[in-house]
Amino acid sequence: MGELKLPDHLVFGLDIGTRSIVGSVGYMDGKKFNVAGHYVKEHDTRAMMDGQIHDIAKVGETINYVKRELENQIGRPLNDVCIAAAGRVLKTVTVHVDMERADDMAVTEEDIYSLDMLGVEKAYDIMRADFPDIEFYCVGYTVVKYYMNGYIIGNLEGHKGRNVGADILATFLPNEVIEDLYSATGNAGLSVANLTLEPIAAINIAIPENFRLLNIALVDVGAGTSDISITKDGSIIAYGMIPHAGDEITEAIVSRCLCDFKTAETIKLNSMKKGAKSISYKDVMGLKQKLTPADVREMYKDTVDNMTREIAEKIKELNGGKSVNAVFVVGGGGKAHGFTESLANHLDIPTQRVALRGEEVLGDVNFLVEGVKKDPLLVTPIGICINFYNQKNHFVYVNINDERIKLYDNDHLTVVDAAMQIGFPNDALFPKRGQSLNFNINGKLKLIKGELGEPAHITVNGHDANINSKIAKNDRIYIKESTAGEDAVYTVGQLPEYKESISFIINGVSVTCPKFAEVNKELVTASYSIKDGDEIFIRDFYSVLQILQFMDVDGTGKTIYVNGHKADMDEPVYGGFKVNIEDTDYLNESEDEAIMEDVEEQMEATDDSNSESYENTKEEKAETKKTTPAVNNSAVNLAITVNGTPVTLRNKSSYIFVDILDFYPFNTQKAGGSDLVRKINGVNCEFTSPLKSGDAVEIYWIS
Repeated sequence: MGELKLPDHLVFGLDIGTRSIVGSVGYMDGKKFNVAGHYVKEHDTRAMMDGQIHDIAKVGETINYVKRELENQIGRPLNDVCIAAAGRVLKTVTVHVDMERADDMAVTEEDIYSLDMLGVEKAYDIMRADFPDIEFYCVGYTVVKYYMNGYIIGNLEGHKGRNVGADILATFLPNEVIEDLYSATGNAGLSVANLTLEPIAAINIAIPENFRLLNIALVDVGAGTSDISITKDGSIIAYGMIPHAGDEITEAIVSRCLCDFKTAETIKLNSMKKGAKSISYKDVMGLKQKLTPADVREMYKDTVDNMTREIAEKIKELNGGKSVNAVFVVGGGGKAHGFTESLANHLDIPTQRVALRGEEVLGDVNFLVEGVKKDPLLVTPIGICINFYNQKNHFVYVNINDERIKLYDNDHLTVVDAAMQIGFPNDALFPKRGQSLNFNINGKLKLIKGELGEPAHITVNGHDANINSKIAKNDRIYIKESTAGEDAVYTVGQLPEYKESISFIINGVSVTCPKFAEVNKELVTASYSIKDGDEIFIRDFYSVLQILQFMDVDGTGKTIYVNGHKADMDEPVYGGFKVNIEDTDYLNESEDEAIMEDVEEQMEATDDSNSESYENTKEEKAETKKTTPAVNNSAVNLAITVNGTPVTLRNKSSYIFVDILDFYPFNTQKAGGSDLVRKINGVNCEFTSPLKSGDAVEIYWIS
């Protein structure tokens, strides 16, 4: 072997059977598969039964032994392996899918793969609905038929059509079966490069495509299971299995010969050898015994009959209730004496139509190693290797958030494919907004969105990634869920409608006032924080009383006219209305100007936090009060606290926040920070916010 020049890439196939593990290493050369290494190792204990791993550690040790022997044969290390799962607890689903195409472009290989995947996804949905408490893996799928515009077609690629369809036969095994296989191979230091189903691997060798027009059954009789597949009209139409195989024949010998399982297995194999005349062994009592091959065959005759009857019944079930035209048998269990004859009898077909397939189907397999005989035992392990080349879009496994998942490898896998496979919420990948505010403003719905949070944090093999980062087999992916941003916060003062003003003509002078805001029919200040569902109305009018209060005018004993007619204090006054206040030598032009300055400066102080504006407001208001005659005939004193200091406001009938600057020493000539805080009883307020007796007022700078 050391003299042979092998290509760089070799395929390592492993048939992990109930009685033995068969390993083959080789490569394709044209249409021939060349076997560069081959080794068989029986389990030392019954670490597997009925095709299922029972002792992962023991099976891993045997795999490692086979791996080392093969590495010695080929002179290089083996890291990747192709494996096949037995059909024990196999579930199959057949579905039909259609895909509409938006153009008349020729169908590509990628289009066909997308169609196949639609079928597999539909089959997955059926499995999840039928078995909601069991996790299944799709270990393989077969296209039964393709359709173009409703008509059956052999190969879609290159054809043009608006509608393509497919009948897909998907095969599933429970998660734990696959996990056990991965654990055992992982214990041997191997990564799985390709996974298929044993009957799929076997049929690719035993029944070439040109034979699949016939209604043929393939039976792979191993030690623990008998896997079955059916072909018809050029396609594989069904898969199945029964949990009876070669080990049951051995167990029949155990009970009859009173010996251990290993001794019985030797007796069985010797009885199958051509030319064997007698078989000697020791029973559990230590006594020497001697049998003829005929004696042994008689011991398991009934077992073979029962087994073949069940296989025949399963074949008929899978074939629509009727027998097939022929049966090919592979695997060691099928070599038992009388097996093919008994199966033909139960299927009611001629015995010559049930045959072992070994050398006949391995014609395109070239063994570069010596001493290997082409035998039915080799069909499945060689088929596992060849399946690596035949399956263009094989499966890969990745680890996402410490969960191993299986993906279809289309050479374009990304993080988002893995996330979807585990059902990771789509909204957990992208930044989430905080809670939005929905409220009504003047009868119209308004939405204020919350802040955006952070997107999901993703790493692939320890490196930062995103949802579009490409992934490959055995990648380790971690996704930390995205976060939500801050909830929407919005005050009345931020509303564009509130920032608008309203003007009236008062005694011939234009007076501009801020609009009032009602929330749920209650007046609020600009600092009111809007809540979800609030009904907000921005008034476009003042009452007469509100105009007088805004101007610090006492209306007692005065006659008020609105647009020429006498008005009471509750009458609404809309923008542009004319208001005349009589009684009435109290108001002259200079006083008009003083009042206007007072109003405008109060508004400026409300909207602008600049320290110079605050100081100007205070100074100009003081000047106004010097030049404006007292018109307040009902002045009251108001006791409050400012920054914890008792303060009494005087000479007015009502007071607003800005009035404290006349009675409390607060230096506004030099800003003490970036923002000036104004509060009444702990609640943020405006310069125009009203004051009442006992209020606790705060005013200070913050950075």
